[in-house]
Amino acid sequence: MTLVPSDALLAPGWAGSAASTATADEAFLQALLDAEAALTRAQAGLGLAPAEAGAAVSAVAVSDLDVRSIALRAGGGGNPVIPLVADLTKAVGKEYGPYVHRGATSQDIMDTAMMLIARRALALALEDLERTARGLGRLAAAHRDTVMPGRTLTQHAVPTTFGLKAAGWRSLALDARDRLAAVRLPAQLGGAAGTLAAFAAFGTDDTQALVASYARELDLAEPALPWHTLRTPIADLAGGLAFTAGALGKMAADILTLSRTEIAEVAEGTGGGSSAMPHKANPVAATLIAAAARRAPGLAATLYASMVAEDERPAGAWHAEWEPLRDLLRLVGGAALSAAELVEGLRVNTDTMREHLGLTHGLIVSERLAVELAPVLGRARAKELLTRAAQRAVAENRPLVDVLGEEPELKELDLADLTDPTRYTGSAGALTDRALERR
Repeated sequence: MTLVPSDALLAPGWAGSAASTATADEAFLQALLDAEAALTRAQAGLGLAPAEAGAAVSAVAVSDLDVRSIALRAGGGGNPVIPLVADLTKAVGKEYGPYVHRGATSQDIMDTAMMLIARRALALALEDLERTARGLGRLAAAHRDTVMPGRTLTQHAVPTTFGLKAAGWRSLALDARDRLAAVRLPAQLGGAAGTLAAFAAFGTDDTQALVASYARELDLAEPALPWHTLRTPIADLAGGLAFTAGALGKMAADILTLSRTEIAEVAEGTGGGSSAMPHKANPVAATLIAAAARRAPGLAATLYASMVAEDERPAGAWHAEWEPLRDLLRLVGGAALSAAELVEGLRVNTDTMREHLGLTHGLIVSERLAVELAPVLGRARAKELLTRAAQRAVAENRPLVDVLGEEPELKELDLADLTDPTRYTGSAGALTDRALERR
C-alpha cells in the first residue's frame, strides 16, 4: 500500500513514490518500534531481560498505536520517543513494561530509527539509480556517433556527440550510486550521556557485546562509539544525498535546455500538460528533478551545521536534523524515480541535432580550420583569413565553406571535409566507449 503523507500536496516530486511510503510517519513509527524491540531482544539474548519481554515488545504493531496522538504529545518532551515509550509500556502490560526502553535514551532510539529509515529509503533510490544508469548506457551506445552542437556559455562551440553527453550523465548517476552505497549506517546506543552506564548497572560486564547484538538485530553497522554528538553518519548521508540530487539535476538541466521549443533536440516521452495551453507537453520529470536539486544543498547545509553539537548530548542540533534529513530522503527518492522514468522514455531527435550543426553557417568548425590552416598559411594569416571569412558568412548568410572556396590560397584544400562538423568530434566515440566500460 502506498502511503501519501498529509504534507504531500505541495510535493509532486515524491508524492505517491515508494520513497513517500518509506518516509511517512507510519514508517518512522515502525522504525522506532523496531529499535525498541531490538533493544529488548538484545538484552534478552544476554540474560538481561526475559525472552518473553523481547517477544512482547516485538509483537506491538503500528496499528496498535495512535500516530497522531504520539505526534501531538511529542512537544511535551521535545521528541516522539517519550510518548511512544509510555504507550508501548502500556501495550505490553505490567509484566514486561519494565523492560521497554530499559537503559536507553530517546536519542538512541531516534537516531537508530533514522538509520533504519535511511537504509530503507536508500535501497529504493539505489534501485532507481541503477535503472537510470542502464537507460543512459543504452542511449550512449545507440548515439555514440550522433553528432550535435557542443555548447559552452550558452553558445555553439564545437561539435560533440549525444552519446558522450549521455555517457557523462551516466557517469554522474554511477558516482551517486557509489556514494550512497558507501554510506555507513550505524545503530545508536549510548544511554543518557554516551557511557552505557545503565546497561552495566543492569548486570552486563560487556556493554559492547550488547551494542553489537543490538546492531545485529537491526542489520545496522556496529558503532565504535556512541555518536550522540559525533554526527559523521548524518553528515555522510547529507553529502551523499545532496550529491545525488545535484548529479541528477545536471542531467535535468541539460534536458530542459535541449527540449526547449526552439531547440527540440530531445523530448520527454510523456510530457505534462498545461492548465491553460492545450498544445503544451511540458518536461515535467526534468522540472521536478531540477527542483529537488535546488532544494537539496540547503537541507544538507542544515545537517552539516548540526555537527556543531555541544556536550554529550545537544539541545537543538540533534532536533534540527529530523525534518531536513527526511526531506532529503524524499527528494532524492522522488528524483531518482523521475530520472529512471525520464531516461527510459527520452526521445532523441537526431535530425534536429544534425540540422543545428549548420546554424552558425559552419563556424562551429572554426577551431579545426584554425588548426589545419596555420601550417599552410601561418598562424597570423590563417587567423586573419578566417576572421574575415566568418564575418562575410554571417553578413551574407552564406555557408562558411562557400566563402572559403573563394579564397585563392585555399584552392588545393578539401574544404568540404574540413568544414564537415561530423568529422570533428575528436575522441568523443572513444571516450563514450571508455565510459561504458564502467559497471
